[in-house]
This record gives sequence, C-alpha cells and structure tokens, in this order.
Amino acid sequence: TAPATGGIALVESAQVRVFPTGSVAVYVGTHSHGQGHDTTFPQIVADTLGVPYDNIEMRHGDTAEGPAFGYGTYGSRSLAVGGMAVHKASKKVVDKATKLAAHIFEAAEEDVVFDQGQFYVKGSPDKRKAFGEIAFAAYGAGLPEGMEQGLEAVAYFDPPNFVWPFGTHVAVVEVDAETGDVDLKRYIAVDDCGNIINPMIVDGQVHGGVAQGIAQALYEEVVYDDESGQLKTGSLIDYLVPTANEFPEFELGRTITPSPTNELGVKGIGEAGTIASSIAIINAVCDALRPLGIKHVDMPASPDRVWRMIHNAQMSHDGHDGHDGKEARK
Repeated sequence: TAPATGGIALVESAQVRVFPTGSVAVYVGTHSHGQGHDTTFPQIVADTLGVPYDNIEMRHGDTAEGPAFGYGTYGSRSLAVGGMAVHKASKKVVDKATKLAAHIFEAAEEDVVFDQGQFYVKGSPDKRKAFGEIAFAAYGAGLPEGMEQGLEAVAYFDPPNFVWPFGTHVAVVEVDAETGDVDLKRYIAVDDCGNIINPMIVDGQVHGGVAQGIAQALYEEVVYDDESGQLKTGSLIDYLVPTANEFPEFELGRTITPSPTNELGVKGIGEAGTIASSIAIINAVCDALRPLGIKHVDMPASPDRVWRMIHNAQMSHDGHDGHDGKEARK
C-alpha cells in the first residue's frame, strides 16, 4: 500500500535575499496583524547577518513573491516557527557568503571567520571584508566553481514539538457592595516566553492581551433580546469597550527559560495576557464576594449583574427567597 500523504503541517517558510548593495529583503508566508513581525523578524536577520537593521525590508503575506505560502499567524507561533525559518534562511546566506569569502581570500573555508558582519581569515584579523562587499561580489564574475550568482536562500522550519510558555497573573479588585461596581486596583503579570528578541514588543503583547481579558471579564457582552432574538449590542453605543482610563498601570515581570524546541530559544507570548487576565479578575471578584457565599460569577462581572448577586445573597441570608445570580444582563 502507498504511504499516507497530505494533512496539515506546522512548518513555516522564509526567504532571505541580499542585494548587491548589501540591503536585504525578507519574505515570509505568514502575515502580521499586530504581532510585530516588521520589528522582530528583521532583528533576527540583522543579528545573524550583521547588517544594519534599517537595511532590511520585510515582505509578508504575498503569494506572488517569496515562499509559496505560510500556515498562518495563530497560536502564538509566529516567532517560534516563522522566526526560526527566517533564522535558518539567514544562516544559509551566511554559509554561502563564507564560501565566497574563502574564495576571495584564497583560504580554506574552515579558516574564514564571520563576526558581526565582517569576514576575515584566522590569524589575519586586519584583512577584512564587510558583508556588503561579499554581497556585491556574489553578483559578479569569477565565482567559485559550481556557485551561482546571487546571495539568497529559502528555508523551512518544522518544529519538533510545541513551545510551552507559562506565567502567573494576579488581579486585585475592590467590589462596591452598594452599586456592584468592580474596581481593578492592581494587575501584576510575570510571564516566561523564553529568550526575548525585543522586550518592548513582548510588553506590548502582554499589555494588549491583558486589556482584552479585562474587557471580557468586566465589560464586553453580546446580548440578544429574549423574545425577538434581535442583537441588542450591535454597535459601540451599546457594546461596552473599555478605554485606558479603566485600566491600572500594569506591573510586568518576566523569567527566561529558553525553549529547547528551537535554536532561538523563543516561545509565544501573544495570547498569554488574554488567557490569564479574565480568569485572574473573575477569581478576584469571587474572592471578594466569598463572605456572602458567592462562589461563581458569570462574565462580564458588570455592576448590575454583581449587584443582583449581592442583593440575592443578602436576601437569602435574611431568610427571603433569592435567585442564583446567573441572570443574563437585560
């Protein structure tokens, strides 16, 4: 019987092309919609090739150029999978440039050192060639036998396993028993996403994720009319979206445990804030309401919903009939 073929792979692809001017174009199949690819991917290339960051152009999400396609920007996989494809392609470029440098130096390839964008022969560090000079030579005549003109490479990365980011998030809230309002006083998050390519991007991802989780826990809700089934929160007039005024200053920390599944040692971070924040906030609200015997709070913990729960709990405590507090907001 024939072996099984097809199926969805976890692989990502990248192409790195160095022009005779020394400038670099990076093509990836995935597309950025807030993950910071235009910053982190060029940083990987700049560190690997030793070229200025400003000399690198990102091109992504276009099947008419570069790699055939990408499997997608999802699951916080862009850097751990797509970034590794970029890194592998960059290393292939360095390997070809090293062979060409050895030919120019008339030295053995194993004697050529590449360091911070400069090539030189062991024992002769004063005789150097910049990466840009080798790139220019790659498009000229007199190349080593069997070497084609140009300086570019395509690479694919198929991760041997998933990466496992982790963290701890803590929310401190105050609940107004008279109004049901939940006031978020502090939010502390300590995450581990492995080696960090760009700290500002990491903090921004956590900020955005935490803000989205807070919105889910305390504000945003899709409400339908019980009788007509008509959507009642179909515009921003009715659908409550928080602003920065509703958030405290986030207190962020990090630990660094490099991932063993990729050479960069990176893990995902884009979803960490979203996953943890809603849970942390609702748990904090439940902790505040525990003296009333309330152990469960539906999201969003809006003032009217929390007030009903407090009111029903107090009525039950006083011997009156109450409800379970899980009514949908009207």
